[in-house]
Amino acid sequence: MNTVELKPKIIFDIFAEINQVPRPSGHEEKMGAYLKGFAEKHGLGFKMDAAGNVLISAPATPGYENKKPVIIQAHQDMVPEKNPDVEMNFLTDPIKTKIKGEWMMAKGTTLGADDGVGIAMGLAAMIDSEVEHGPMECLFTTDEERGLTGAEAIERDFMHGNILINLDSEDEGELFVGCAGGIRTNAEFTYNPIEVPEGYIFLELTLKNGKGGHSGDDINKGLANANKVLFRFLYKANRKYGMYLCNFNGGGLHNAIPRDASAVIAVPMMNKEEIRIDFNNWAAGIKEEFKRTEPNMELVMQSTDPVQAIDSKSADNLINCMMAIDNGVFEMSRDIEGLVETSSNLASVKMGEGNTIRVTASQRSSADNGKEVMADTIRAALELGGAKVENVASYPGWSPNMDSEILKIAVDTYRKLFDKEPKVKAIHAGLECGLFKEKYPELDMISFGPTLRGVHSPEERLHIPAVDLCWRHLKAILKAIPEI
Repeated sequence: MNTVELKPKIIFDIFAEINQVPRPSGHEEKMGAYLKGFAEKHGLGFKMDAAGNVLISAPATPGYENKKPVIIQAHQDMVPEKNPDVEMNFLTDPIKTKIKGEWMMAKGTTLGADDGVGIAMGLAAMIDSEVEHGPMECLFTTDEERGLTGAEAIERDFMHGNILINLDSEDEGELFVGCAGGIRTNAEFTYNPIEVPEGYIFLELTLKNGKGGHSGDDINKGLANANKVLFRFLYKANRKYGMYLCNFNGGGLHNAIPRDASAVIAVPMMNKEEIRIDFNNWAAGIKEEFKRTEPNMELVMQSTDPVQAIDSKSADNLINCMMAIDNGVFEMSRDIEGLVETSSNLASVKMGEGNTIRVTASQRSSADNGKEVMADTIRAALELGGAKVENVASYPGWSPNMDSEILKIAVDTYRKLFDKEPKVKAIHAGLECGLFKEKYPELDMISFGPTLRGVHSPEERLHIPAVDLCWRHLKAILKAIPEI
């Protein structure tokens, strides 16, 4: 990647280095080593806890020693998603980037700007001689994308600032002061494999090239959930033809809207033409339904080789349950216009070992009660289908404080820099701020960042001009931090 023409150069240079470091969630060891090397190279303080969280510290700029200490925070890991035709090993290979107009993207994979650009900004703030700041720490957490487990593991005395600036938001010009909490629902169906009788044709159904996206930020954008959409056809076909369901695989990460799904079914040979007509008519309706949000989505039916099937009772339970399970926006906020309050995402349905089918759904809400109700709703549907269910990875939301000192500073500096008002908002995605607030109740926090689109999918892209605006704003905030 040529960073010479990218502005600010220091940010894009560091981001280019970061994208050479493999860092999928749960495998941040190389990122930790990179951060240690960066700290040693620039004479900065470094420590790492048992969870792999890294804290780098820098002394105040001369004359700013009495400022309140600030923590800049971002997460080390990235979501490892790629297009099916792309060869990529996220444990060993670097991210390959390209520029398209004002946007930076990766070549068929996630870009890692979520949250690599936040890391780059934090590191740059520590070494750029033009940045004026008081005592500063940079906290880089692990395993944010899979469940915020790094933030959850932080000990009470690990960091020492009064103010925390989270750089994990995705719309320049918007300041976030609250976020949703979340919980994950895992379920396991069991089945008996059976042989399909003679006289049946086997068909593979595929939904591919959906947009996918972030299960928080994008849940209200009318995107297709590949799992839910494909089960709509399976439900109708099962009632009409008494088909055999042989397998189903769709989705992946709990916090990504699934882009692809596939199933193999068997129907009587005498119905092979009729079911193709049904599928084509159904696919045309789906394309019409999602024509504005999913222009590249493909729906394909083709013949395939015979395989064993799931026993009929288990298949009926799974299909009915997946048809009934809630997905998408459940309730909008009564307090903040346009904010999704509660939602659920049917993230993955996959064949597992030992004749199992494993289902993951993630629930989010800015209200603790809403999160529990949504999780119970999903759990009840899964248990009615005979699944074993557990709820895991629960984390709290972050309640807005409109009287926050750092919020007032951020609004004032933005107004002076750009002669316009920033938008003050809460976000439906999960941020680590809620967990920090539990352990450090005295922290005054805010979140912002440059504009990103298509995160958690190969469509992830970073708006290059927004990085410069965000960087200028961060520098102005650091300079304006009051004295103790």
